[in-house]
Amino acid sequence: MPERLALTVGITTRNRLQSLRRCLASLDVLGDVITEVIVVDDSSDVPVVGSLDLPPSIAARTRVVRQTGSEGYIVARNTIMRLATTEYVLLLDDDAYLIETAGMKEALAVMEHDPAVGAIGCAQAEADGRPWPASMQPAPVSYRCRVASFIGFAHILRRRAFHEVGGYQEALHFYGEEKGLCARLLTAGYQVVYMPDVLVAHVPDPGGRTPERYLRYVVRNDCLFALHYLPWPAACLHLPVRLARYFFMRRGQLVPDSSAFLWIVSEVIRSLPAVFRTRTPMSWANLAEWRQLRRHPPAWPA
Repeated sequence: MPERLALTVGITTRNRLQSLRRCLASLDVLGDVITEVIVVDDSSDVPVVGSLDLPPSIAARTRVVRQTGSEGYIVARNTIMRLATTEYVLLLDDDAYLIETAGMKEALAVMEHDPAVGAIGCAQAEADGRPWPASMQPAPVSYRCRVASFIGFAHILRRRAFHEVGGYQEALHFYGEEKGLCARLLTAGYQVVYMPDVLVAHVPDPGGRTPERYLRYVVRNDCLFALHYLPWPAACLHLPVRLARYFFMRRGQLVPDSSAFLWIVSEVIRSLPAVFRTRTPMSWANLAEWRQLRRHPPAWPA
């Protein structure tokens, strides 16, 4: 593969050493395609530096950066993108790992061939390579397609496009950052492609996950997406609906967190000054395209 297709791999981690080791060891399948590996340790109780025990081929290309203030994985991803030296960057959750070579190389070739592709989403798979249900993928289809957004567990970014649109929104802290980035990529004229044949194992590690935290952030950040990226009339219509999702999700998932709704509302209100300063709403035409991509993802290439 030509040098210009060299790849940086970035992994964010916190208190998941065994999952991180598995993820890093799996990178060996890509061989010399990988130029560098950047691990951001988000304030793990025991720093991962010196604890990785990696294959020599990966260890020589790996550097660890430590965040000391529990800034979160979104900040860590922006750090990786800032430090990366290659045009293409594969970002992985620490509980994801590579299981094959050809698909990932094909994804890199797609990005090299078409500069309009700003990001590629991978498909979630079990440890044995079986894909997750279609409803848990970036699109419920079996063909390569354009999508409104990818799933952040494993995705490839074009570094130039990422920085052009401003990177991930760090104030979200946890969950939902992909949608905002993809909305800005769409507005800037880039495409997000989902390749269901690029399978990456995702074996969720329970470390750091709680239903209460997930519910709070999923609803709050969904509201902030509407405020940041929808035209005002659409945002005003969508906001009550997105707030109401809290009650449906709490009932459906039996989450014992009665104070969460007040926290969500107070967080949305607290964020309003920043929203007014930084919001970059999609045009009505872009919003119509976004909705069409979600409902009927078109085959890519057309």
